Amino acid sequence: MFYYQPRRGGAFAGLLLLLLPVFLPSLFSPLGHASPSVFSEWNAPKPRHSRLLKSALQGQSSNVEQSDLWTPLANQGWKGCELSASTTGLPQETQGYIQVFLDGGLNQQRMGICDAVAVAKILNATLVIPHLEVNPVWRDSSSFMDIFDVDHFINVLKDDISIVRELPYDLSWSTREYYATAIRATRIKTAPVHASAKWYLENVLPVLESYGIAAIAPFSHRLAFDHLPMDVQRLRCKVNFQALVFVPHVRALGDALVSRLRYPEKKKAFGTEYLQEVTDVKGEQEAGKFAVLHLRFDKDMAAHSACDFGGGKAEKLALAKYRQTIWQGRVLNSQFTDEELRNQGRCPLTPEEIGLLLAALGFDNTTRLYLASHKVAIIILLYIQLHKAPQNEIYSVVSQVLTIKW
Repeated sequence: MFYYQPRRGGAFAGLLLLLLPVFLPSLFSPLGHASPSVFSEWNAPKPRHSRLLKSALQGQSSNVEQSDLWTPLANQGWKGCELSASTTGLPQETQGYIQVFLDGGLNQQRMGICDAVAVAKILNATLVIPHLEVNPVWRDSSSFMDIFDVDHFINVLKDDISIVRELPYDLSWSTREYYATAIRATRIKTAPVHASAKWYLENVLPVLESYGIAAIAPFSHRLAFDHLPMDVQRLRCKVNFQALVFVPHVRALGDALVSRLRYPEKKKAFGTEYLQEVTDVKGEQEAGKFAVLHLRFDKDMAAHSACDFGGGKAEKLALAKYRQTIWQGRVLNSQFTDEELRNQGRCPLTPEEIGLLLAALGFDNTTRLYLASHKVAIIILLYIQLHKAPQNEIYSVVSQVLTIKW
């Protein structure tokens, strides 16, 4: 739930919206640009379930239903990894260096890092700190060391594999730019999805033995989940739960977000210092509950789905252009009609449908939400659906979101 304070700043918030094209021109770039913007292309989607959503929001959940809503799930039988210290130790020499170039979002890259360590173990190779590609949607140029604690990563895995920050001078030619200009013998680009350990031994090890280095790209989901040695599976688990730790400032931001969600200062609106000021209020009030929501209603997913979201001609043109820009037209769903796609469950849920789902589950407009979304427009849409906010309140929310220093 968004908290705000009615004040004379409403006029200022409205002025801020008018000035958005000046301060954030990329949001309003025309269709001719390679990366379509949110506001220039977006027409308000036509509501599909207005009566149903209104009815759901008017319904009141009982205290019992609210209690059940937040009750942890029963034990499903899952247990944590049984991590044991490495008993094999590191060999005196490795077969060479492994480079991986990881695309996708941060979660895909995290999985790729776990797989990269496992492949290095399988091949008895030295792993170069993975290269994180710039995602065309998020446009985040952060490197591995910008996000994760490199020293901790290397130290935790020092008894399992050899890791280096960068290649030695005689191999420094092996870069992303080098592989982008021509076909190279040291690049492995045919790794199948969920490849077996045997595949790496038969196809990548010979390259290591011949050149001392192998660069694998693409690498997302390029190692099987099953039928791997147990020590390799445990190592994957160790990377995920022990070796990968965020850098201090990222952890501090995460702690601040959780603190604000659990212990909200009800008398204070969002503002510039909202996330920076983390006060110890745990002793003053009971920890509140909040829901975390990953919308997946991003431009790449919307374009790839080939679904119609009711935004009219502008939406169709924008998504068609985006399909060509990002997916090079490779969208299998385009052979189906919108009705067929929705009946098959292939369309990302819209903010309206997410609001309906939350209401059906028992969440109401007092629920605090953490939205994993990268566009302010998406936040506005969901806020409107859940809260039926008047226009002046929406202006307030927008101004508060934009003034947060991330």
